[in-house]
Amino acid sequence: MSRLGDLLRTERLRRNMTLKQVARVGGVSESYLKDVEEGRRIIADDQARRILKKIGLTEHHEEGFTLDDIAATVDLQTVAPKPAPPAPKPKETEVAYQSQTPVTGGVWLDALSSVLKRVPVYNMVQKEIGHRLMPVMDGKIEGAAPDKVFYVSAPDDSMRGFRILRDDLCFVALSASPIDGAVMLVEYNHHRALRKIKKLDALNVLLQSYDREYAAQAVAIPDVTFLGRVTRVEFSL
Repeated sequence: MSRLGDLLRTERLRRNMTLKQVARVGGVSESYLKDVEEGRRIIADDQARRILKKIGLTEHHEEGFTLDDIAATVDLQTVAPKPAPPAPKPKETEVAYQSQTPVTGGVWLDALSSVLKRVPVYNMVQKEIGHRLMPVMDGKIEGAAPDKVFYVSAPDDSMRGFRILRDDLCFVALSASPIDGAVMLVEYNHHRALRKIKKLDALNVLLQSYDREYAAQAVAIPDVTFLGRVTRVEFSL
């Protein structure tokens, strides 16, 4: 099966609707819909979304998940309900199946909202340039509150010696205080950067970088805004 075909099948079965009923309200042929569900034909995202809306899916805009997010992340075979016993054949004049129990939302969004969160990816001017779906474990993402984490894209190779290269994605947990030995996202002299922190004393820190050569700058703690600690780095091959 295709992923979008899985989505359609999951919602169809959840509503105890037949292929014929969904095809009718969705404005497509029954054979086309069957091929989509079984992975023999490809359906566009916007067409799949239109059919889902026609059968009564209420979109969860607040979740921030696109169909592509869902299709790439969730194995819908683990959440799809088992087919219900065959319903009485509808009359030819019947336009849509009316479930005895109202069904709202999407089964995959119900699952996603409790186990995944859309974490934004920012550049150094705090413009969102993408996102990652991250698992929520015991109410936290990587040990931090879900609303206090984000990714930042490394702007250059100034942290090469600390194994962070340009365009690597650094996962950041908010922290307003300097952490000795940690790589942190900081702001000083109206400039944001990733730097490794070394505490010199109660009032001063060393901001370390390492491109082709090691460099360090001693600054007073009150002159630096500490935005967060980098706890992991992701890169593309």
